[in-house]
Amino acid sequence: MSITLAALLAVPSLKLKKLGTADSTLSTPIQWVAVTEHENPQRFLNGGELVVTTGLRLKTAAAQRHFVRMVRRAGAVGLGFGVGLSFESVPDALVAEANRWDIPVVEVPYETPFIALGKLVAEAQNADHLAKLERMLSGHQVLARSLLSGGGLPALLRQLAGLLRTDLRLRRYGQEIFSTTAGAHGTVDAATWLDVAISTGQRDATTLQVREPFRDAGILDYAKSLISLELNNQKHQRDAGRKLAGQVMQDVIRGILDAKDANSRLATIGVAAAKRHVVILVRPAPGNTPAQNKAIMSTPLPAGLDGTPTAVVDSELLIITPEDKTAVEAANAVHSLLAEAGLKATLGIGGHYAKANGLRWSYFEARDAVARGLPVNEPERLSLTSLLLASEDVPLADMAQETLKPLYDFDAAHGAGLVSTLESYLEHDGSVAAVAQALTLHRNTVRYRLAQITELSGYDPSTTADRVQLWLALAIARLGAR
Repeated sequence: MSITLAALLAVPSLKLKKLGTADSTLSTPIQWVAVTEHENPQRFLNGGELVVTTGLRLKTAAAQRHFVRMVRRAGAVGLGFGVGLSFESVPDALVAEANRWDIPVVEVPYETPFIALGKLVAEAQNADHLAKLERMLSGHQVLARSLLSGGGLPALLRQLAGLLRTDLRLRRYGQEIFSTTAGAHGTVDAATWLDVAISTGQRDATTLQVREPFRDAGILDYAKSLISLELNNQKHQRDAGRKLAGQVMQDVIRGILDAKDANSRLATIGVAAAKRHVVILVRPAPGNTPAQNKAIMSTPLPAGLDGTPTAVVDSELLIITPEDKTAVEAANAVHSLLAEAGLKATLGIGGHYAKANGLRWSYFEARDAVARGLPVNEPERLSLTSLLLASEDVPLADMAQETLKPLYDFDAAHGAGLVSTLESYLEHDGSVAAVAQALTLHRNTVRYRLAQITELSGYDPSTTADRVQLWLALAIARLGAR
């Protein structure tokens, strides 16, 4: 620690003598020894110095008192006066003014050079700086060791809290993911916590919160880099795991695995096939950028869903929750987390089923549900469309394209509204009057458009078999079958 005026007075070889009654700064660390013969040294001082002088220009009592006031105004911790040159003793006026302004005065004998004072102060500061560097290097080693020894981010943060001698909180996506306080996940008092931004290159807005006051702030910069490194490492591991799990889920969804093989492969991604599970499907919004969609696929799960298996299938994120977890609450938590990061997506929830085939049906139910377009879509009974989509052998996308392409092309060329008329006709159970009212059209216009639909597509919406064909084609188009 930097040396104090009291410590200098205690060095026998200096033969310093304290004068006057002021003692408020005797224990204040001396930042530097400033030697001056100026009548007003204020502009040359930064505060915290021991100002020493021989009083060469302080010939009058008024000059001596003014000198003391300027030294006091500059924030000096003390005033040393060298005797034996300009003065044989420290002037009484100077000591009296120093008492008035509570500045300790030290008499420096002729045989003690001012440089001896500066040397002791400099050596003390160097020792203090070296001690800080040693503590910092030791802290670096402790933090790196805690991270590399398998303890991960929690071990690193606990060690950092010990080095800083304070509490820490780590927040990501607006949620608390780690805390050393007893009441974790509580409200943070902004007046007593320092927010330290952690750069991860992601949209996760990660913040380390440090309770004030704390010691050794220099360790924070190094800790920030380690935390950022670990979070990015977790992201890469998460991405690789989801890619691998996606390969397993794709084979399960396609139904190409026998039960034994499916069960063993599901076990490798943390899914016990004998238990009931539900699939939550996260579909990025159509207007997202590629970077936003990539961020959604990499998003960590909210607190409470740690360890839940996840997979990326066809640019959609699957979350496979066990039956004992509330799927709706989990989906809402995921949606809130994404919204906090400014990422838009819709979520569909499947039913609870056991075994690989059950997981497959849950996926198609979730896919059917997400097509309804709400932020979070709860499951319904699996529709005929989704059951057909579950078969890889039925070329439904091609069928839908062949059926509807003439209508889409005609609408694009003439703005005829044939597709919207067909959708309304099917929604209103074939009622021309209801379609005319819904679309604000004349009934004859509706009939004319229906005739055009029949002519272009080859399917007559007024007959049951053709109506089913047209309804199925539109449903497949809405679901975006691949």
